[in-house]
Amino acid sequence: MGAKVRVCVIGAGLSGLAVGRALKESGVDFTGFDRAPDAGGIWRQPGAGERGPGYRTLHLNTAKDLTGYAGCPMPSSYPLYPRHTEVAAYLRDFAERAGLLDHFAFRTEVTSVRPAGDGAWTVAGRDADGTEASRRFTHVVVASGHHTEPALPDPLPPGADTFTGRTLHALDYQDGAAFTGRRVVVVGLGASAVDIAADLSRHTARTLLSVRRGLHIVPKQLYGMSVDQIAEAPWFQEMSLAGQREFCEEALRVARGRLADYGLPEPDHPVFSSAVTISDEILSRIRHGAVHPRPAITSFDGDRVVFADGTAEPADAVVYCTGYRMDFPFLPAGCPLAPDGAVELYRRVAAPGLPGLYFAGLVRPVGAITRLVEAQARWITRLVTGTAVLPAEDVMREEIAGYLDAVAERYGRTQGSSIQVDVGPYLTELRDALDE
Repeated sequence: MGAKVRVCVIGAGLSGLAVGRALKESGVDFTGFDRAPDAGGIWRQPGAGERGPGYRTLHLNTAKDLTGYAGCPMPSSYPLYPRHTEVAAYLRDFAERAGLLDHFAFRTEVTSVRPAGDGAWTVAGRDADGTEASRRFTHVVVASGHHTEPALPDPLPPGADTFTGRTLHALDYQDGAAFTGRRVVVVGLGASAVDIAADLSRHTARTLLSVRRGLHIVPKQLYGMSVDQIAEAPWFQEMSLAGQREFCEEALRVARGRLADYGLPEPDHPVFSSAVTISDEILSRIRHGAVHPRPAITSFDGDRVVFADGTAEPADAVVYCTGYRMDFPFLPAGCPLAPDGAVELYRRVAAPGLPGLYFAGLVRPVGAITRLVEAQARWITRLVTGTAVLPAEDVMREEIAGYLDAVAERYGRTQGSSIQVDVGPYLTELRDALDE
C-alpha cells in the first residue's frame, strides 16, 4: 500500500459505521468525528440543546432484515419496523461489537476539509470545549448525511411575520404532547409530515395537513410483503420500469383507492417519478377525522392561516415539514454540489478532481439503504488501499453527466433527484465496481 494510509470518516450514523467496519476489517487505520455525543446519527433521540430530527414517534419505513448490517441482524425481539430508539440502540451495539467506538471522537465538529497540497488532506475540527485542532489524512470519507439544514419555503407566505403562533421546522419537532389542546397546521406530504401529523392528531384540538402537491402514498406492505422487500425481489427487478409502475399502481388502487377520496390532491406524475411517501397511518387518521387535509397556505393574518381554497382557520403553530437542503460548509467550494444544487459524484461516491475525497450514504433509494452503503464502503476501502483505481477525471465527469441526465428525465432536475437511485441497478453497479 506504499505510504501509510490514514482515513478520516465524518459521521457516526449508519453510513459512517458501515465505512468504519469495512476499513477496520481491511486493516486500514481511520479516525472518525461526529458532533453528537454518541453513535447513531438521525436515529438518536436528541438531547438537551441538540436539534432533531429524531422525533419520538420515528420508526423505520424499511424492514429490519434489510436495514440491519450484513452478518449482524437486528434482534429477533424487534418488530418488523423498529422505533428510532431501537434502531439507535442497534447501531451503538454494532459500533461497540465491531470495535469502532474507540476510533471516533464524539462531540467534535469538523469545520474544514482542505487539500494539503501533497495529495493529503487537512481536517480541522472543534471539540465541545471549543478547542480547535487540525490533522492530516490520506483520504476523507464524508458520511454526515443530508438531513441537517432545514429548508423552509422561500419566501414564506405573505403575513408570516404577523403570525401570532409558533413556527417551527420538522427538525425542531420532538413530541406531540407539547401541543396538547393546540391547533396545529402541518405543511408537507413527505415522510416527516405524515408521521408528525398523525402524532399530533392524538394530542391536539385540531390538526390540519396543508398539501401543495400530491405525492404517491404507499403502505408499508403490499400483498403481505414489505414494499422494500418487493423492491429487492428478483421478479420485481426483472420488470421494466413501465411494468413496475403498472404493478404498483394496481396494488395501490386495491389497497387505498384514490387519494382524492381522502381530500388529498392526486399526484400529477406516475409512481417512481418522484419520491414516494411510505405510511400506514396517515390515510386512516384522515378517514377517522383526526387529520384534516387542506391545500397550500397562501397567507397569514394574525392567528389565522389562509389556504388556497379561500378557507381560513386559527392556529397556534405551524410545523413546516418541507425537507432539507444539503450543506457541506466544511468542504471546498463546489463540492459535491454544482451551481444548480445537483450532487456531482462518480458512481455517487467519488469527487472528480479531488482525489482522496469520497462520500457514503449520499443516495436516496426506493427501499433500504444499508446494502448500498455497505457496498459503497467496500469500494471506498478498495480505493484507499489501492486495490481499485478511479478512471480519469473526464471519464468520471462523463458518467456523472449521463447519470444526472437520466434522473432529470425521470424525476426532473432538482437537488433531491440528483441522489435518487434504484436499489437493484445501483447495487449491481457497485458490485461490478468491486469486481473490476
